[in-house]
Amino acid sequence: MALRSEGFCEIDWQTLEVVVTREALNTKEVVVFEAVLNWAEAECKRQGLPTTPRNKRHVLGPALYLVRILTMTLEEFANGTAQSNILTLEETHNIILWYTAANKPPLDFPLTKRGGLAPQRCHRFQSSAYCSNQWRYRRRCNSIQIAVDRKVFVAGLGLYGSSSGKAKYSVKIELKRLGVVLAQNLTRFVSDGSSSTFPVWFEHPVQVEQDTFYTASAVLDGSELSYFRQEGLMEVHCGKVTFQFQCSSDSTNRTGVQGGQIPELIFYA
Repeated sequence: MALRSEGFCEIDWQTLEVVVTREALNTKEVVVFEAVLNWAEAECKRQGLPTTPRNKRHVLGPALYLVRILTMTLEEFANGTAQSNILTLEETHNIILWYTAANKPPLDFPLTKRGGLAPQRCHRFQSSAYCSNQWRYRRRCNSIQIAVDRKVFVAGLGLYGSSSGKAKYSVKIELKRLGVVLAQNLTRFVSDGSSSTFPVWFEHPVQVEQDTFYTASAVLDGSELSYFRQEGLMEVHCGKVTFQFQCSSDSTNRTGVQGGQIPELIFYA
């Protein structure tokens, strides 16, 4: 279940406890905390209580101590969790000491980060990567439509870099459904001149529903020649998940089902 979905706020307390305990959650802990607060606000409304910090803490009960606050960065804690008013002043004070002091006070929150699931990669081409004078990025959109036969979380894209040596790229990746952006990231990566793919991650994994087409896009700067592939597949089986691919009208750099860029989708299942 996606932590940011409306459905998460509708679960009961026992299910909340199970979800927040999971070692396999693939998201930042600050997102877990925000989701727990959203659930608490919804639960207050269900119980006819004012949505005050005190009442939110009351309906959460011991589930609050399942959030791994101490695995956040100090900046994440200070700019979000500490200002939520759901922690006591003593808890906030002791957490700040835990971050900064040599003598760390004992706290009731877990200390270890979640292990998470191992990401999987869907390779959509049969051929090896080509190195020729045929392909450049030039800030044009490389886009492909994808669909799956079961729910997965799309976490990022595997992209090709320069075929003529080391190069730095600025890249914007997006995942859209019916024109609405569900996930994106504007970042940089360095390619080493090899034909390897380079992972570029969305800010947060996005749940993709089954039997629905989504559009994955990547726009990169740089005029260097880049690797590309041909012999693309319309259907790829990755473990228990089947991916389908279609050409996208958003693509302005010749990427399509049969060839081009976006050789990999990175996902969790």
